[in-house]
Amino acid sequence: MANLLDQLKEMTVVVADTGNIAAIEQFTPRDATTNPSLITAAAQMPEYQSIVDDTLKGARETVGANAAASEVITLAFDRLAVSFGLKILEIVPQRVSTEVDARLSYDTDASVEKGRDLIAQYEAAGVSRERILIKIAATWEGIQAAKILEEEGIHTNLTLVFGLHQAIACAENGIQLISPFVGRILDWYKKDTGTESYPAAEDPGVVSVTAIYNYFKKFGYKTEVMGASFRNLGEITELAGVDLLTISPNLLDELQQTEGVLPQKLSAEQAANSDIAKINMDKATFEAMHTEDRMATEKLAEGIDGFAKALESLEELLANRLAELEA
Repeated sequence: MANLLDQLKEMTVVVADTGNIAAIEQFTPRDATTNPSLITAAAQMPEYQSIVDDTLKGARETVGANAAASEVITLAFDRLAVSFGLKILEIVPQRVSTEVDARLSYDTDASVEKGRDLIAQYEAAGVSRERILIKIAATWEGIQAAKILEEEGIHTNLTLVFGLHQAIACAENGIQLISPFVGRILDWYKKDTGTESYPAAEDPGVVSVTAIYNYFKKFGYKTEVMGASFRNLGEITELAGVDLLTISPNLLDELQQTEGVLPQKLSAEQAANSDIAKINMDKATFEAMHTEDRMATEKLAEGIDGFAKALESLEELLANRLAELEA
């Protein structure tokens, strides 16, 4: 009997949610995603010290021997996610997602410029922009930035999606892919309601992603739905058939080690026959729905804050390592 991972790959694109290159080699996903927390964690692993060191040395060469350490850190910080992305692209056959600085999440113009800069770095290294997804938080401002980038042929992955309003706004603005955060939705409901556990089919995160997928397929949107941030195997198996799932190495391993029959739960055909009302999304509607959705409001802000703190930790790590290298 086949393991669950192999069966899942037959109906859904499996993506590795990690900056750990060894894990990506182990599970052979089609794509990989990174975020500030994952890059910060990977940068502290001894096996990836050379990536950090080479990035710092390259930044020093660029700014010059007499430049302040802060200039080196700023440049190395901008380059490190791409350095990891380039290593990952040596393994995965298609795409890697690289995230715009989360501290720019409410600044459309700055997010556009950062997205262009990330693509320029990849293209300077000989990688086609078709293999890159620029990750931006799904604020209204972030979605507008992604729309501009998409119009320039730079594809985007809108992350920290917690509500249907975010998803619809992304689809109506031509975004390539969205990442609804299944596990973080579950976390919020468990805390808010005091419910210790949910049956997999009733998991609030699963219900949310199912609704988004069915809405997109019902109305013919091309935006891809990639479930993310899982807490258990049931959340993954209940979404079998969704466009993509980005899964952490520990859950990929659990899927690989588990044998059984994996039925397909989601399909475009079922969605097309579903009874769903169309919502016309503009800024006012987005803001009203966001305000009414306490979970989405709280988790989006929390997610941006968490990624921002991870970036601050990364900057500190780079500063300490530069001081060691130049001592």
